[in-house]
Amino acid sequence: MTGQQIEAGHRIEAGHEAEAGYEFKAGHEFEAGHEAEAGHEFERRHYRETLIGGSFDPLAVVSRLVRSGLLTEYVVYERGQHWYVAGDPLGEVRVDAGEVRSTFGPAVRWSGTPWSAVRAALDRVPVADWHAYGWARFELASADARAAGERLAHLMVPRLELRLGADGILVRALDEDASAAVRELLAEPADDPRPQPVPVDARVDGGSYRAAVAHAVAEIGRQRLQKVILSRPVPVPYPVDLCATYVLGRRHNDPARSFLLDLGGWQAAGFSPETVLEVDAAGAASTQPLAGTRALTGDREHDDALRAELLADPKEVFEHATSVKLAVEELTAVGRPDSTAVSEFLAVRPRGSVQHLASRVATTLADGRTAWDALGAVFPPVTASGIPKSAAYRLIEELEDEPRGLYAGTVLMAGSDGSLDAALVLRAVYQRDGRAWLRAGAGVVGASRPAREYEETCEKLAAVAPYVVPADR
Repeated sequence: MTGQQIEAGHRIEAGHEAEAGYEFKAGHEFEAGHEAEAGHEFERRHYRETLIGGSFDPLAVVSRLVRSGLLTEYVVYERGQHWYVAGDPLGEVRVDAGEVRSTFGPAVRWSGTPWSAVRAALDRVPVADWHAYGWARFELASADARAAGERLAHLMVPRLELRLGADGILVRALDEDASAAVRELLAEPADDPRPQPVPVDARVDGGSYRAAVAHAVAEIGRQRLQKVILSRPVPVPYPVDLCATYVLGRRHNDPARSFLLDLGGWQAAGFSPETVLEVDAAGAASTQPLAGTRALTGDREHDDALRAELLADPKEVFEHATSVKLAVEELTAVGRPDSTAVSEFLAVRPRGSVQHLASRVATTLADGRTAWDALGAVFPPVTASGIPKSAAYRLIEELEDEPRGLYAGTVLMAGSDGSLDAALVLRAVYQRDGRAWLRAGAGVVGASRPAREYEETCEKLAAVAPYVVPADR
């Protein structure tokens, strides 16, 4: 941690800040949108850090923080054994069609992918040891969809950030008032909310979805492409309490990552089964393709039989292997020579209401390559698009009734140390412009059967549909 290291086992009690090294020097306050003049050196601001010891229920803390009003716009991101809660943006980076705009510097034109321009904008953040949080839409990868004028990605750097873990809560704030407000909030007696869900009927639109799958199978037979992921939306007929839905849904899911956000006009809560990309500060990068699905019923004997069926199904194994092959090619393009490898192959991972075939592809980034270059290489992942991707985008736009938005996009957190962690947005509920919905898809290859692919979307929707809580309850 910049300014002062907090060593393993060292505790900073609530109300006591780290010592000298966290104050912004010489009175130079750089507000969002104000840059240092050319050649002018400045001392970056530092977060004031407070470690609150004790045992906390992370989901209860998340609920209390989100409902407190302290965060304004926010992103909650679960990774590993920690939940990160970030809000009250200091500044933001927005990706529009052909242009990256930032409160940290001038707008920059982009083509191909915007990620190098995003990285350059974040390099101007006037705070040390920052994290950025945000989302990117699936349509960012499609040149045709960019013309629609929708914002394609939105990241923010928070004024207030918390890391919740087994050893307590680390509060990072740019001003003492915010830190004190959080400590006061967390000192209050914990409540025990018991949200009452109204399950969403996922078995809708069966005929049109099966027809789309049949059309895709025919296109694959004509060798237009090898694989495409087709999805279908499911409307939610009431406004959703996203926070309550997240808490309840997370208690019934075992995701690779989870998230809750209200940022840039989008609200979403989800339980991602896989990561798009993981990169550490040393440049070790990996992606986690999941493709091939069977239900999880809760009956151990039946689930074991479904697992064996999944591993032996030629269609599922082919779909998975082709996804892994493309992931290897994409990471090879940004990795050091001979460093890309499949570190795990054809494992089976439980993910809420389903189990998936899972693999991991890893590399070491080549000299001069960054985590953002790697994100540009793999996003959106093959497991949410198809092979080849360009043909899959065109078929998705042809057969799906509306843009996907956040579905099959990413929610991510990135660090000033070069690290990046990006979750694939699946198994989620979305809310925007007075409308709420779910969405799920299935991988279609030449051997796909429309009835089975429709059933797979129902199995995936069962990770979220039973736990949706209306806003008025």
